[in-house]
Amino acid sequence: MRRRVITSMKVLLLGATGLLGHNVLQRLESDGHRVVALVRRADGICLQGGCRETVIGSPLDYEILSKAAVRCDAIVNCAGCTDMALRRYEDFLPANRELCRMMVRLMEEQGINTLVHTSTVNTIGYGTSGRPADENAGMLPPFKGSFYADSKREGEQIVLAAAREGRHVVVINPGFMLGPWDVKPSSGRMLLAAYRKPLMFAPKGGKAFVHVEDVAQVIVNALSRGVNGSRYIAVNSHACLTLKELYRLQAEVCGYRQMLLGVPNWVMLAGGKAGDVLRWMGVRTQVSTGNVRQLLVREYYDNRRAVQELGLKETPIAEAIKDFYEWRNRR
Repeated sequence: MRRRVITSMKVLLLGATGLLGHNVLQRLESDGHRVVALVRRADGICLQGGCRETVIGSPLDYEILSKAAVRCDAIVNCAGCTDMALRRYEDFLPANRELCRMMVRLMEEQGINTLVHTSTVNTIGYGTSGRPADENAGMLPPFKGSFYADSKREGEQIVLAAAREGRHVVVINPGFMLGPWDVKPSSGRMLLAAYRKPLMFAPKGGKAFVHVEDVAQVIVNALSRGVNGSRYIAVNSHACLTLKELYRLQAEVCGYRQMLLGVPNWVMLAGGKAGDVLRWMGVRTQVSTGNVRQLLVREYYDNRRAVQELGLKETPIAEAIKDFYEWRNRR
């Protein structure tokens, strides 16, 4: 597998209005690439970021997707369904699997040779502190069996099959991203849940955190430096933190005091079972046994491949927290 040297490209960007997508948009343009952003609404935030071209419509509409891709050299996909309140596996498939099929078809029909696809680190086994997982580690429960992670893994398999058939495809597997331009907010909800609360309860598990700007740069670098058919773990190896550690760091960064108490696993699981009942009754909630089990896991990943081949930085997570709140205060 050889790396390629590429200069300026015309790039179709999917998912441009999300946390990662908007950061990728800015990185692409700052590196001199011409961007075509496919957005669902004309008021999408990417229109504020200097994007040269926009196409309005759903990326799941192949006719619109095909129109947006005309004369593009590459596709960068930051789109996906992450709504953990969804109750059926089929609800995740359009954005996480079928869009991948459409992108491969698009590459074949329009002669687009490069795809950088964003997946999730949870399609990779999470390792231990003494033996962090690399890109070869297989999925492990509770993420194996998660509607979100399973659907993202199916998407990976589709695009990696295209790599074996001659297209240039790179998959990025980011950890839990924090930072600016978190419009909804998405991952920033985890920070807001504890912000300035005098007392906070946290489960015993943790995440592999990463500054979203570091992931965005890796994605842009992958256009020219990524090895075909490869997956790259994009996490900060120094930021495999428990949620208590994250909240303690946030209190330090934001300058407030907080008492943090751990929640026993059995209490978390009891809450998950209560959520299962509510979901069965038709109540929309992210609380379920499966989702709770993911909060009880400690995640440790080996990011050396992304560091060495794609120039992954490891910006301190304290800066990601600071950047998240500074951006929110500027809005």
